[in-house]
Amino acid sequence: MRALLSPESSSLYFTSINIVSRDPNPCRSRTSLYFLKRDGGCRLIRRKPRSTAVKAVLDSATIEELGLNESDMRNPAISSTYRRSMLPKPNQTVLEAQARICTGPTQTRPLSEEQAFKVLDTILRSVRGELKDEEQVSKAQIGAFFAGMTIRANSFPEETQWSEGERRAMNLFWPLLLRALPPDVIFIADPEGSIMGLGNSVGPQFIGNGTTEMRLVGALREILAGGHLGYEEVQGVLKDVLPLKFEDGKSTGVSESLLSAFLIGQRMNRETDRELKAYCLAFDDELGPAPVADVSSLTHYGEPYDGNTRFFRSTLFVAAVRSCYGESSLLHGVEWMPPKGGVTEEQMLNFMGANTNLSLHQAKELIE
Repeated sequence: MRALLSPESSSLYFTSINIVSRDPNPCRSRTSLYFLKRDGGCRLIRRKPRSTAVKAVLDSATIEELGLNESDMRNPAISSTYRRSMLPKPNQTVLEAQARICTGPTQTRPLSEEQAFKVLDTILRSVRGELKDEEQVSKAQIGAFFAGMTIRANSFPEETQWSEGERRAMNLFWPLLLRALPPDVIFIADPEGSIMGLGNSVGPQFIGNGTTEMRLVGALREILAGGHLGYEEVQGVLKDVLPLKFEDGKSTGVSESLLSAFLIGQRMNRETDRELKAYCLAFDDELGPAPVADVSSLTHYGEPYDGNTRFFRSTLFVAAVRSCYGESSLLHGVEWMPPKGGVTEEQMLNFMGANTNLSLHQAKELIE
C-alpha cells in the first residue's frame, strides 16, 4: 500500500491495530499501527491522543468557540477541516442541490419545489450581482448545476428526472434567468431550445468563442443529451484545455461554466473505458508516462475521490488485509475534494501518521 509505507522500509507487513486507553474518559485514546519487518524488527506509527469521539459531532462554530487548535481540527470525523483556505468556498445552497442532482442515473434525488425555488432564486440573484463574497455562485457551479438538470431531463430514468416541483419552479424562473444568464449557461441549460418550452434560439445557435470552445461545445451537445464521446474526441478537448490557466483566481482559457458542465456531465453519464483511457493518457502527456511495476497483479482502490459521507469507507482496511496474503494494492486519491467533501483514505492515513506523499517512482519500488 503506497501510502502506508515509507521509501526507507519497503518490506513491511501489516500486523495489527492496537487501541490502548489509559484514560477513564473514553473520548481520549491512543491508537498505534504496528508493521512487522522481514528482519524481525517493527515500525510503529502512533497517533497522538485526541478527543475524536467528541469532535465527531462538533460543527465548525463549536470548534472555534472551544478554541481547538489546527492540529486537533484535522480529523476525518470533521472532513470539512481539510478544505484548503486558498480555495474559494462554493455557495452552500447550490452545493447542496448539486449533491442531490449531479450524480448518477439511479443515485439522483430530485429537488422539492421549495428546494428548487430556493436554488434558482439564489442563482438569479447571484448573476444579477445581488450576492457578494461567499454567497456568490461561481460560474463553475452554475454550469455544473444546469448540466445536471439538462442531462436528467434528456436521458435519466423517469424516477430521477425532474420532479413536478422542479418543473414548476423552472417554469417560474426561466423567463427571468433567460434575460440574466450569459449565452454559455443558456446553452448548457437548454442546448436544443426544447427543454424549457420557450423556444429560445440561443442554445441551438451557440458555438462558443474560439476554436477551443467550439470543440468543447460540440462535445457538450452529445454529453448533455446523455451520450458518450469517442477516445479522440475526449483527448482533443483535454489537450485544448490542459493545463488550466488562471489569473487572479479566474480561468483565462475556456469558459468555466462549459468546462464544469463537460466534466460533471461525463461523470453523470458514467464514463466508458475509451473515455477514461483518454483522460489517463491526456495527463500522461502533461506529466510523462507513469512507471510500470513488475508484479503479476495489482488491485487499485480510489473512487470516489470526493470521499464518503453516508457509507463506511473500507478500502484502506481491505488493502491492509490483502497485504497479509501477499497481494499488492495501490491506494490513490486526494486529501479532500468537493462537492461531497467526504472522508478519504488520505485523511485517515494522515490522521494515523502515515506517509501519503510518495512519488510514482517510490510507489513502484514499494509495490515491487
